[in-house]
Amino acid sequence: MTPVELSRTVLRAVRRAVDGGELSVTVPERVVVTVPGPGGCGDYATNVALQLARPAGKPALRVAEILRPHLTDAQGVGDVVVTGPGFLNISLEPGAASLGALVREIRDRGAAYGHGDALAGQIVALRVPYEARAEVVADALVRIVAAQGGRVEIEHGAPVNLRPVPAPEDPAPLGPDAARWALLYPAPHDRPRITADHLVQREGNPLFRVRYAYARTRALTRNAARLGFTAEPGDDLDDLTDPAAVTTGLTSAPAGPKPAGTAPSARPAVTSASDDLMDPAAVTTGPTAPSAHPAVAPAGDDLMDPAVAVTGPAAASARPKPAGTVTADDGILVARPSAAAVRPLLAALADHPRILRAAAVDRGPDRIARHLVAVADAALPFLLTVLPHGEEKPSAAHRARLALAEAVGTVLAGGLSLLGIDAPDHL
Repeated sequence: MTPVELSRTVLRAVRRAVDGGELSVTVPERVVVTVPGPGGCGDYATNVALQLARPAGKPALRVAEILRPHLTDAQGVGDVVVTGPGFLNISLEPGAASLGALVREIRDRGAAYGHGDALAGQIVALRVPYEARAEVVADALVRIVAAQGGRVEIEHGAPVNLRPVPAPEDPAPLGPDAARWALLYPAPHDRPRITADHLVQREGNPLFRVRYAYARTRALTRNAARLGFTAEPGDDLDDLTDPAAVTTGLTSAPAGPKPAGTAPSARPAVTSASDDLMDPAAVTTGPTAPSAHPAVAPAGDDLMDPAVAVTGPAAASARPKPAGTVTADDGILVARPSAAAVRPLLAALADHPRILRAAAVDRGPDRIARHLVAVADAALPFLLTVLPHGEEKPSAAHRARLALAEAVGTVLAGGLSLLGIDAPDHL
């Protein structure tokens, strides 16, 4: 059950309470479910009882107790606990994990994942000044509002109702994509930075991280095809780990000194280049002789392609580290994603529809930009664990990881498209 599905379940519980005469309120159009805060428990929490307390004429705790049995009877809900002034803390049933449903929904809807009808039939009139940032924000809102079923009409003249803080200088020299990002990423009340930082291909640049994460997902799909497997969503978090897999990608060095005359180590050489952040090509396996393998840095479109190898002495430590656990079998270290490391990524993907809806209703494309950064930052460590390493054979776990990685790419590309920014397969 995804957060969106759980939100609908909560609304149905409210409607049943109203239909049964237990509450006399107007059923809200939507409710928000979030990760439980301090003092909470379970998988999700909602403040719907506090929201309905005043119109119901009842204390929030009483409203929560009325809603609790209706929620516990819902399919997929294991338990509901009332905490604090009336928060409903919801635990999902074992097996009701959202991984499979979430990934399948993203795959089925594609770029339309997160689109809805929150503004269906509505016309949003924007009156903007003749100023670059206002024009770019209005242009993005045309697509964002349309994704929620509405339509934007842009006019120039007083009274202005959309006036973000103007850019201090012309952003055009940054190029179309970086210029748009520079104007859309800050909150409307913040002055945008028009600097070359938006063009730097380093992890300190949020736009680069977002586009890099997308390009990495595309590279993983290409590399998986070369290895003979495709994506297949798993049903729960356990499907992302295959304990039976035999992996020889990252190995530990044998203890003790080497005998005199020993040949160069047969350990896989782990190397990286600063421009090749997160690229599996930065990890090469097999016997290597440093003197015979000069460092090779990928360039141009090949930067994002795992088929481009980087060999030779290590140039820099790879960042970020793989998300998950590192297990040892017979001296072999294997990176596998852990449930704790993947949950923030699932939460970010599941939150995408809410972010798109809020951006349309509140006229804030910056929300989408910041959300894409959150998705990319949660995804990048996980993407290191997707493909088999060394002599490992592709398994169901790898297919499930690839499906999740492709879902990440779909969300990132869809969000960038709404902002009017290109999502390149190669950087």
